[in-house]
Amino acid sequence: MDLKTTYLGLKLKNPIVPSASPLSRNLESMKRLEDAGAAAIVMYSLFEEQVEHEAAELDHYLAYGTHSYQEALSYFPTPEEYNLGPDQYLEFLHQAKQSLGIPVIGSINGISSGGWIDYARKMEQAGADAIELNIYYIPTDPRLASQEVEDRYVSVLHAVKRAVKIPVAVKLSPYFSSFAHVAVRLDEAGANGLVLFNRFYQPDIDLEELEVKPNVILGTSDATRLPLRWIAILHGMVKTSLAATSGIHSAEDVIKMIMVGADVTMMCSALLKHGPGHITSVLEGVNKWMVEHEYLSVEQMKGSMSQASVVDPSAFERAQYMKALNRFR
Repeated sequence: MDLKTTYLGLKLKNPIVPSASPLSRNLESMKRLEDAGAAAIVMYSLFEEQVEHEAAELDHYLAYGTHSYQEALSYFPTPEEYNLGPDQYLEFLHQAKQSLGIPVIGSINGISSGGWIDYARKMEQAGADAIELNIYYIPTDPRLASQEVEDRYVSVLHAVKRAVKIPVAVKLSPYFSSFAHVAVRLDEAGANGLVLFNRFYQPDIDLEELEVKPNVILGTSDATRLPLRWIAILHGMVKTSLAATSGIHSAEDVIKMIMVGADVTMMCSALLKHGPGHITSVLEGVNKWMVEHEYLSVEQMKGSMSQASVVDPSAFERAQYMKALNRFR
């Protein structure tokens, strides 16, 4: 079976790419991911806050006033909770490129147009094959119109594209009033790829300590439904590469995403739960399914179940809503 695919212009041996996670924080686990069959790896994210503030300055900002307003400020992370050190990040990225035989994609997380964007260029110089721009932004200002939010995303993309020559993918959340419009705008603005979707980590409350607590809950295959729908809709609508993330756990999840139009599928929770070797079993499952259903290549499968390809395109829109409710027993 021919599992090769193209993502961001990169020729990959298969469509499984580990997304940014703790597994990309050391070379040993990255090598294990490669040995298990990963086609490329997305580095853990370098945050805007890491670049904009020196560790001591960040410590000052986060510690200032905590004795007076301890309950109110206790949800802020301490400096030790950040992956401090943008220069160390760049050095590690360089080491990863020297040690691995697969593409390494740098990840940068920010939303402003500050000096942190220069680190995208430094990632390129360190050897990154591409950059994933992870825009984690929750607009809470009620005076901020949706158009302004969209403009900010496009502005950041433009700034990063001006800084580098390598491909740039944008990792997005689904929380837009017109997601298709945003996707087309970013495509036209030069995004080489769209990664659907960023999963906002929701805070929790400790009822005993009366503190807001960060809490990571690993995703399940149920989370694939949202990116599956939107990749199916966007396939053929945009020229840019499409990556599916959120809930990719099994061979079936991978196959479904490819069939609706994804160029690659990104895994995180499944690898944190089962380890790097899980990639091997998923690839074996994909191969087995393709043999049983007489598919010769991933390219043959790609987009065959997109909205533009299915008999009833409305199945990805409102029409299925009543059917789903009526069939539930």
